[in-house]
Amino acid sequence: MNIFRLAGDMTHLASVLVLLLKIHTIKSCAGISLKTQELYALVFATRYLDLFTDYISLYNTLMKLIFLGSSFSIVWYIRHHKIVRRSYDKDQDTFRHYFLVLPCLLLALVINEKFSVKEIMWAFSLYLEAVAILPQLVLLQRTRNIDNLTGQYVFLLGAYRSLYILNWIYRYFTEPHYVHWITWISGLVQTLLYADFFYYYFQSWKNNVKLELPA
Repeated sequence: MNIFRLAGDMTHLASVLVLLLKIHTIKSCAGISLKTQELYALVFATRYLDLFTDYISLYNTLMKLIFLGSSFSIVWYIRHHKIVRRSYDKDQDTFRHYFLVLPCLLLALVINEKFSVKEIMWAFSLYLEAVAILPQLVLLQRTRNIDNLTGQYVFLLGAYRSLYILNWIYRYFTEPHYVHWITWISGLVQTLLYADFFYYYFQSWKNNVKLELPA
């Protein structure tokens, strides 16, 4: 554990809390992509197969439970909550997210650290997480007008992965034989996908105007 890893985890946790705050207090999921949330639920379900078999630490177990529970609860709220589901914009959230799943699975079968179910699913979760934000970014471009909580949620998601890159750099120089190409490349791709959003987010903050993405 180091300061960059901890900051990344807390930023990731903050993104989830911001989204849950939006859903619970405003009773709205406007501007949120169900497709992205379903992909994240699949990411955590396949990544944390070791939850009940490999104990690392109380912190590690708690974070796994939080991300698993929150991801599935968000999907449930958008799909089934009698008030929240009314604000879901199904007509705009049309990204065919299932087209992302199969290529990621095939890539995991070919490129993994060890050919076992657990390691293949781990690699799959990394590849899928790298592109899971795409439906959300497409939805934001279509709707253009983005409320503050949605903007903060997406910004925090991108910031979390950026902090993890700093964590990897730190560990590379401080830990012997620390090399994880699958994690590094997936994380870099994921961060690059946020580049356009980051630009417009900082422009809106700098000029004190409402965040809008170009169509």
